[in-house]
Amino acid sequence: MRTYSELTEGDRSNLLGQVSAQRERVAARLATVRHVVAVVSGKGGVGKSLVSAGLSAALARSGRQVGLLDADLHGPTAARMLGVRASGLAVRDNEVEPPVAACGVCVMSSDLLLEETAPLSWREPGHERFVWRGTLVAGMLREFLADVAWGALDVLLVDMPPGSERLDTLVELVPSLAGAVVVTIPSDASYRAVRRAVEAARAGRVPLLGVVENMAGYRCGSCRADGPLFDGDAGERLARDTGAPILARIPFDPAMQSLVDRGDVARAAEALGPAAEALMTRLGPPGREERRA
Repeated sequence: MRTYSELTEGDRSNLLGQVSAQRERVAARLATVRHVVAVVSGKGGVGKSLVSAGLSAALARSGRQVGLLDADLHGPTAARMLGVRASGLAVRDNEVEPPVAACGVCVMSSDLLLEETAPLSWREPGHERFVWRGTLVAGMLREFLADVAWGALDVLLVDMPPGSERLDTLVELVPSLAGAVVVTIPSDASYRAVRRAVEAARAGRVPLLGVVENMAGYRCGSCRADGPLFDGDAGERLARDTGAPILARIPFDPAMQSLVDRGDVARAAEALGPAAEALMTRLGPPGREERRA
């Protein structure tokens, strides 16, 4: 197998030209977006998508212009959590108009492209499919960034899939990525998994903006008192390891989860309001030029 640099004949597909043009479209589209922030975790089941939805809604409630890109292509939840699952996508002038949630957040998710319960599938060649799928996933993320009319935003949150393998793709597409918010639960198992994601972020020179410890206790649905849920102090350990602040500790609240499942993020936005303000403080005042260390 030869690389493109080793080809002596012309590249009839002009693949490199296509990729360069797409990256230019991404840069042009995001020129009016002040901050792009990834929301990451090392494993599934820690409530990363709930945090992404609640954080975006909290930012919108405070008067910011906010978008949420659901990059978990195989397990999309953002459209349902923000109540736009039934909304259509308007395509005009070679761009896609994202639906706007009742809370004011612009949303793009693969869930808006799929029938109910239908899995995401690819039209890759019939052999060596695993070779193509990484490229196809990266291409879809690139299209969500480049072809969606995000408009002028203060913050575009990108809800990343569990793990860290797609963070490199986002960094390549968005070199000016402002940083990452890390989501964990208190357990030691979560700490170890999320720590790997943190190291991947560091390797990609992605600034760590803060830690959100989800399920930090249990909130009684009747008396609203908080009690213990998981053993461990993963949030504190991650904050100590990284030097990033804890943006919020959120107890597991069955009432909040039930509301979010129905597309009502008001309680989640309230819970994450302080985290939203702390995040904006970390990002700096409007107009500040962000640089990756």
